Amino acid sequence: MAGHTLRTLAELAGGKVRGNPDFTVSGIAALDSAKKDEISFAVNAGAAGLVQKSGASALILPENWPFEEKRPCILVPDPYLAFARIAGFFASKPFHARGIHQSAQIGEGCTIDPRVTICAGVVIGEKADIGEEVTIHPGVVIGSRVSIGRRSEIFPNVVIYEGCRIGQNVRIHAGTVIGADGFGYAQGPEGHVKIPQTGIVEIEDDVEIGANSTIDRATLGITRIGRGTKIDNLVMIAHNVTIGPQSIIVSQVGISGSTKVGAGVLMGGQVGIVGHVEIGDRARIGAKSGVAQSVPPGETVSGAPAIPHRRWLRMVNALKRLPDMVRDIRELKKRLENLEDGKG
Repeated sequence: MAGHTLRTLAELAGGKVRGNPDFTVSGIAALDSAKKDEISFAVNAGAAGLVQKSGASALILPENWPFEEKRPCILVPDPYLAFARIAGFFASKPFHARGIHQSAQIGEGCTIDPRVTICAGVVIGEKADIGEEVTIHPGVVIGSRVSIGRRSEIFPNVVIYEGCRIGQNVRIHAGTVIGADGFGYAQGPEGHVKIPQTGIVEIEDDVEIGANSTIDRATLGITRIGRGTKIDNLVMIAHNVTIGPQSIIVSQVGISGSTKVGAGVLMGGQVGIVGHVEIGDRARIGAKSGVAQSVPPGETVSGAPAIPHRRWLRMVNALKRLPDMVRDIRELKKRLENLEDGKG
């Protein structure tokens, strides 16, 4: 594997080299598994013992690293961010267009850039638009009039329903369904009457969606996922939801219909949100929280129903003391009864 100089990696990571800037490394690895010619990283001084024992030939360290280190280093403000950038650099591979596999089924009127990779068993409906350097893995089904932007990658067995729009540099992992019907019914005298779901889903640029997630098409209009948002596995997003740019949604989150989520929002695992509420920009929602009302911008909430995080912490701490409090109350009650009976 060709090596890269620390100078190159430091420029990528926004850091400074201590030692020989022309020293080359061929890969990146964890401290306890790094080998000669590899670079590793430590997030803080608590990893000093692992750093000392590591077989890495070079290190990414916090700029305020307090210990002497003889190996060449890249000193950075944020080692974890530097690791992400450098690891991505090493993991990146040039795109090789393999064309359209002979077993793929392509509908009439499609516009497909010649520099694509469309694998075995892919089905693409009529009038789809597939951009340059798109990779579509085996078993993917793409409906009619779907558009997929440049350098996007669709992993095996993804289904994208008709009319949906996928931006550039989007990654959709295996088993995910984009654009299935939203869950909408009216109550009639003879049972449930389905409300037609005639809208679409639009995924903006630089979004990543984990495996086995579902994003429903809008009843009318658009269900939208904003630019740069990252969605974990097993997430359910209902019809007409709007998620702003650069948000993070962790596994098993469920967002009900017509909810508006702002920019830079973070949702922990298993969060549930009712429909028709607004989650403000940069809000934080703790894991397993049940959100029953709108959350102001910048607020951090936890619990079910979700309340401001600090208040929730006080409630949890009080709950831990509840058995002792119940015992004390019982003892006080017994003493009071004895006093009233003249036995005290």
